Amino acid sequence: MSEPASINPRIVDGLYCEALVLSDEVRAAFDMSGRLDAALANSAGHGEDSGRIALSCEALRTTTRMMHAIAWLLNHRAYFAGDLTEFQLRRHGRLPADFPGGEAERVALLAPELRSVVAASERFYARVVRLEMAWREREAEAPSAVARLRERLSRSVAG
Repeated sequence: MSEPASINPRIVDGLYCEALVLSDEVRAAFDMSGRLDAALANSAGHGEDSGRIALSCEALRTTTRMMHAIAWLLNHRAYFAGDLTEFQLRRHGRLPADFPGGEAERVALLAPELRSVVAASERFYARVVRLEMAWREREAEAPSAVARLRERLSRSVAG
């Protein structure tokens, strides 16, 4: 298995730009003006309420997913700028790894362009989750500060 890429400012900045573009697409896609009629037409046979609920739920879920990703990226940008310590970042900069994806039966009621935006946000979020998991795995593999101190002490006593 290959070594996971470390997180660096270039990766974070690239993902941040991508997140901003995708967030703007999400906002435009779920702009409620004119979307409600299209959602209701798309949910024919499922009832008007089903279409409204599907549109509302998936709009909220998709925008929240993007907000979590952007917040995570902003925390890492702050860390690289020296505004957060690594301890603060690791303690408070966690990404919810179990954030739910779209509900298939509700997403199916949405117009194709909305389904596409939901799927794009899910793929983006999954990429950021994988990056965070790799970053946190490195933390788990690294010896603790106490273990490093013990190692230094044993070398100094042995030498």
